[in-house]
Amino acid sequence: MEIGTIVKMQREYFASGITKNVNSRIQALKRLRQAIKEREESLCAAIGEDLGKSPSEAYMCEVGLTLSELTFQIRHLKGWARQKRHRTDLTNFHGKSFSLWEPYGCVLVMSPWNYPFLLTMEPLIGAVAAGNCCVAKPSAYSPKTSAAIRALIQDVFPAEYVTVVEGGRTENSALLEERFDYIFFTGGVTVGKLVMEKAAAHLTPVTLELGGKSPCIVDKTADLKLAASRIAFGKYLNCGQTCVAPDYLLIDKSVKQEFLKLFTQTLERMYGANPLENPNYGKIVNKKHFDRLVGLMDKERLIYGGQTDAAALRIAPAVMDKVSGADAVMQEEIFGPILPIIEFDGIDQAIAFALKGEKPLAAYLFTKSRQGEQKFLNSLSFGGGAVNDTIMHMATSRMGFGGVGGSGMGSYHGRRSFETFSHEKNILKKYRWIDLPLRYQPYGPWKDRLIHMFLK
Repeated sequence: MEIGTIVKMQREYFASGITKNVNSRIQALKRLRQAIKEREESLCAAIGEDLGKSPSEAYMCEVGLTLSELTFQIRHLKGWARQKRHRTDLTNFHGKSFSLWEPYGCVLVMSPWNYPFLLTMEPLIGAVAAGNCCVAKPSAYSPKTSAAIRALIQDVFPAEYVTVVEGGRTENSALLEERFDYIFFTGGVTVGKLVMEKAAAHLTPVTLELGGKSPCIVDKTADLKLAASRIAFGKYLNCGQTCVAPDYLLIDKSVKQEFLKLFTQTLERMYGANPLENPNYGKIVNKKHFDRLVGLMDKERLIYGGQTDAAALRIAPAVMDKVSGADAVMQEEIFGPILPIIEFDGIDQAIAFALKGEKPLAAYLFTKSRQGEQKFLNSLSFGGGAVNDTIMHMATSRMGFGGVGGSGMGSYHGRRSFETFSHEKNILKKYRWIDLPLRYQPYGPWKDRLIHMFLK
């Protein structure tokens, strides 16, 4: 079916008002949740084929998180959609003020390849919860998962309600030429700018979930053993192909050697002496990204790991020491299993270094110092993050997730997803039993006195 036909069909379906009924939305989300549960094994298998993720990782980081988000949305949707009363000020006596949440209409969700199921389904869930029709466009780099998503959605929704469009650049370009009522994009900065440019032609609002070089700071007071485990988890999950992974490590030079010893021990405990033989360790998505990552590894600075298997597109967890801001690995978001280490002397120096770059999607600090924590939170601007952990701040439906500046705009998860795909329509209802003459001409001294009394 042509993309223009799909959009036209969805606009007509939305205009019928069917999607606006809250109970119908909840039932649609329940059908989706049940269908995902029934397909859990095949969905995890598809994710594994695309990215080499183990069934455990595929469920924990994609299918399970999607089910958790669905359950949260179903549980809270009626409350979110309810009319909200506001206090009415004296200038609008006698009246009633309230807000209504209305869906935008026909929305587009464009998702990336690194978490192909999760990052398609979570915004799609928010779009449906808010009462929209939706076109979802998963990545061509994860074809097995994209096909599985399309089969899932076809079984749950009529095409005029939710449709999945597969394909690559041709389909992306065709979609961006259409007029949507909202666009939600997750991916890289370059394509994000193009999405925003195309959306501007129709004044279409957008959410952009991008990325950036997310710093991780370890100060001299940190629990080093805990930091080693949690940084290793966040950095090498999905082989580093995570938008909120710690991109580089800033560590106080007084604890660097002790940390490195614990960190390498942690890596061997997690992935084994030869990670390339570990069946639960994934792969790089394609040859293009594999070659790019290999080119970023400087052998003179490589102090651990970094072994490669080009045929299997696998790169073992790598650690690079004595890195400077001028090195190639610091010029772009790594998006792979390479951790550059930069030492500093005092947290002020670390924060100053992090401030030199664009605002990142995430930032992390390991410390026992309350003062250091406050400096970190108050000095650095970033989308979201954690103190004494990595990446887990996005694994919740109770807080919004999103970027700032160069790392994106807007947020989602839980209630924020519902609000992102809704317009808050504010209404003043005036009662007819009194109509104060104050605002009407002719004006005079007594009216001026009353106006000044009300408006000050």
